[in-house]
Parts: sequence; C-alpha cells; structure tokens
Amino acid sequence: MDEGIFQAYEKEIQALEEEIRLLTEQYEDMRQESTFFSDEEILKAMKSLQGETEGETKEHESLSDLKAQLESLERDLSFLMEFTGIHFTSHSKKTVEKTPNKTVRKHRLAGRCHSLPFQLEFQLLEMQKDEKVSAVVSDLSIIMDSREDSNVSKFVSRTEECGDLITFFRSLSTYAEWHEHRRHTFLHFKAKYPDIVTLPEGLLGDFIILRSPKVPGFELMIVWKIHLDEEGTTTPVLDLLPKVPEQVLEQRMRRVESIPGSFRSALRLFGIEATLENLIHVLGSGQ
Repeated sequence: MDEGIFQAYEKEIQALEEEIRLLTEQYEDMRQESTFFSDEEILKAMKSLQGETEGETKEHESLSDLKAQLESLERDLSFLMEFTGIHFTSHSKKTVEKTPNKTVRKHRLAGRCHSLPFQLEFQLLEMQKDEKVSAVVSDLSIIMDSREDSNVSKFVSRTEECGDLITFFRSLSTYAEWHEHRRHTFLHFKAKYPDIVTLPEGLLGDFIILRSPKVPGFELMIVWKIHLDEEGTTTPVLDLLPKVPEQVLEQRMRRVESIPGSFRSALRLFGIEATLENLIHVLGSGQ
C-alpha cells in the first residue's frame, strides 16, 4: 500500500485519539461539576427514580437507602446554612492540570452570607502522597460589595495573599451576622417608635436618629459601626452624638455633656437593645 495512504491513516488516528482525550477531559469536568438544585427539582428527581424502579425490590431498597442518605445530607446542609448564614448560589470547577499525583482545578463560587453577597475565584492544588491528600489554595480573588469599607478591604486583601478560606468564611459569618443584627434592631425600633426613630440611610445604614417629641430640635444620633480587622476579628463600635437646641444647651449644659459617657456605660451594663429602649423612653417623657 502507498506510504502516503499510511501517513494519512496515521494522522486521522492521531486526530481521533486527541479528540477522544479532549472529550474524556470534558466529561470528567462535567462529572465533577458542582450544581445546586432546588428542593422541587430534587423531589421531582426522586419521584422519577421511584417510578422507574417500581416493582423491583432490590433497586427499591437501594433507592430508599439513597433517599435516606440524601435527606440526611440535606439536614446537615440546612443546619450549616442556618448556623453560619452562608448560602452558596453557584459553584463551578474546571480541571487545569491532572497527573497521577497532582490535580489542579479552578473554582468559582458565589453566594450570600445573610444579606452580604460574595464571589470567590481560586485554584486548588491537590497532591496525593502515600494515600494522603493535601490541598493548597492559590490565585484567590474575592469580590464583596462591602469592600468599599477600608477595614473590609484590608481584611480581604490579606486573605487573598494568605489564601486562607477557612478564616475568610468564619470571619464573614460573624461580620455578616452583626450586620443582620443591626438591621433587625433598627427595624424593630423604627416599627415600635415611628414618631421618634428615623433612618436617614435606611435599614442598611450605620446610624439612626432619635428625635424628641417634647423638645423641638433635640436629637440623638446613634452611630453603630461594625469593625473588621485584618485578622478577621469583628467588633461592634457604638457612639452617641447629641444635637441640642441652643436654649436647651444653655439650661442643661452639664447634663447634655454627660449623655455620650452615660450611653457608653449603659451599653456595657445593659447591652444595645436595652440601652436604646431606655433612651427612647427618656426622650418620649421629655426629661
């Protein structure tokens, strides 16, 4: 047979082998892809499986086991989401490199922690040696709306440098929980005392204003910042700024000057909610 025909066949075989290799890698990526399904989709899938295996005892028992495992995993996942406030909305991964002892995958994650959205992108290097698997995070990129806050920006930058995902999620959970607590507190007092409490920046702002219904022009601004340091420690910082009409200031100078200090002392003794409640009662009584 002509040598040119042999070469043509060899090239065609090589092309087919390359195509098979690419398709195999795509299949592996698709198989490993993490996808999130709604409860309705999961229930529909289980009902479909139940219908297909009806009348087959062994397969039915296997399905029951799988269903029990799925329900157990769903309970665990629900508990973790409730406990941390973290809900993942999407996740994808792509294999960048794969050898017998090393696998590199690129991950993309998106979700919310309470009311704070976040996006992550990173590479995960998995190495296997003597039946032990180690993983190293690299090329970490974090996107958060609250990164406009300089403290959050510093924390995110340090986390990206260290590639410490555990610290990130732990700190994010605490930080977002304080945001949620502040939002609920503002909403509670605004609904309970609409004539005294105002929210100039809405529920997501970091201060509220208490206006005295008895003394026109007398206001107390409660500033409630949430500080996140570079190590990931969250600290609520509250302060009080009085706005007092001149005639009242002249008459009650000493009492007005003592308000911020009394406010900070009350916070330590009674906590945030009780202190705000007492302040509102005092304003309402016109004392």
